[in-house]
Amino acid sequence: MSLNILMVEDNLSHQKITEYILKKIGIPFSLFVVRDGQMVLDYLYHKGPYSDTDKFPLPHIILLDLNLPKRDGREVLKIIKEDDNLKNIPIVVVSTSDREEDVNYANRLGVAGYISKSIGFDKLNLELFNILKNIKL
Repeated sequence: MSLNILMVEDNLSHQKITEYILKKIGIPFSLFVVRDGQMVLDYLYHKGPYSDTDKFPLPHIILLDLNLPKRDGREVLKIIKEDDNLKNIPIVVVSTSDREEDVNYANRLGVAGYISKSIGFDKLNLELFNILKNIKL
């Protein structure tokens, strides 16, 4: 079975690096990418262009950047975790922010992991692998 991954990332370079890491990890996956905080909510609530639930299934995991256009990732995280239909989807924050208040906020809301993009490619690869291998389908 394939892991449905929803990546919320507005930086194309960061998206490509994450895609490369995902392929390298070797877990079968389908990747869905949205570029801002409003798009992720539209995707999760099947609104607008994401209304086809067969084409845009609920993800098994969300990779969420915090610094997003339109709606901030912190706000998106709170909305998801307060929704009974979505709150059990594991969320991994993958962000340039390694501010203590962001890490604490994300952990308080129950994220599956918090990875700073500044840790370097090898550590990013290892951390993402360790989190993904524990996701139950």
